This record gives sequence, C-alpha cells and structure tokens, in this order.
Amino acid sequence: MSPVAKTTAPAYPETRAVLRYSHVSPTKVRQVLGLIRGIDVDEARDRLRFCERGPAESVRKLLDSAVANAEHNNNLPPDELYVVRTWADEGPTQKRMRPRARGRGVQIRKRTSHVTIVVARYSDEQLELRRRREESAGGTAEARRRASRRRRVKASEPVEEHDHDGHDHEHEASAPTDEAIAITAVVEEPADAETPEISEATAEADADDKEETK
Repeated sequence: MSPVAKTTAPAYPETRAVLRYSHVSPTKVRQVLGLIRGIDVDEARDRLRFCERGPAESVRKLLDSAVANAEHNNNLPPDELYVVRTWADEGPTQKRMRPRARGRGVQIRKRTSHVTIVVARYSDEQLELRRRREESAGGTAEARRRASRRRRVKASEPVEEHDHDGHDHEHEASAPTDEAIAITAVVEEPADAETPEISEATAEADADDKEETK
C-alpha cells in the first residue's frame, strides 16, 4: 500500500480570477502565462506591459482582477502577493467556411480558451527573506513596487482641466516677460519718402518738348 502524502493547508487563502471564452487559442495564451508564473505581482505586471504578444493585454487585465479580488474579498495586501498557478483550458471551437476557387470551401476553426490566474500571499519567512534580499541589493525591488503603485494611482485619478474659478489654463496665454515688453515698445517710425530731385537740364528739355508740340 502506497503511503499517502500529507497536505497542509496554506497559511493564507488563494484567490483566483477566470476569463472565459477568450477568442485566443490556448497555445498562444500559455506562452504568455509562462512568463508570470511563480513571480511577484509587480514584476508580472512589468513583464506583461512590455510583452509584444497579443494575449498579453487581456492577461494583464485578468491579473489585475485577481489582485483586486484578493484585496477586497480576503483583505490581502497587494504588495505581498505572487502568482501561484496559471493555466488555460480549451473552450468551444467555432467552425466557419472560407470560399475558395472553383466553388470549393475550406473549414476554418476559431478557437477559444478559459484562462485562470491564482494569486496568494507570501509566507512570513518568504517576506522576511525578500526584505533582506532587497536590503542587500539596495532596495531596487521596493523602488520598483513604489513606482508601480504611483503609476496605478496616477492612472486612476481623473484629469482636471479647469480650476475652482472655472478657467481653462491649458489654452490661456502666458504673461509676457519684461524683455518682450521692452522689445515691442521699440517701434521704428517709417522714414519719410524722399522726393526725387529734377535737374535743370531735364526741366529745359521738357519745356522744349512742350513748345514743339504747340
């Protein structure tokens, strides 16, 4: 009789988020899920933000949903969470026909997938070990988490275009400086038009022409 392994319950509950009927094949989603499995939540966000694969954006939103569930449902701090497990199951496949030459048709398959992300809190020993590692490394991971929190807060804040007085300062012209006032104050007056001088020889020639015409 084979011995039965004893399973101990985790110190903190696990939280999951599921995305059903995603219009991406499971093979493509699994390549992205492998990038974030078993790492810190903030580091997983950074990897998904700079990932160039198509399902990265939907996986990042699903990760944010899992973190929000852990924060609101289980009262777990987001900075102490990590990705425990991720997987993608195959969903129903939509079958369509594509017309080809000579009246023929070929079948195309539009695959779907069900994506699941599970997050949990680090244990106290792991948190202490991570804190010591960050202190020895100069606190780079903690600075990265703080920057990630600032980006999330900045993205959630509404953009205010008007102040309390109702003025829109975006399109308001800035006040002119003293140098600009001094430059604009100097205005050159146009010079008087010079009258052309007529020589005596030209005047006599005009008088002779008038006598000949008479």
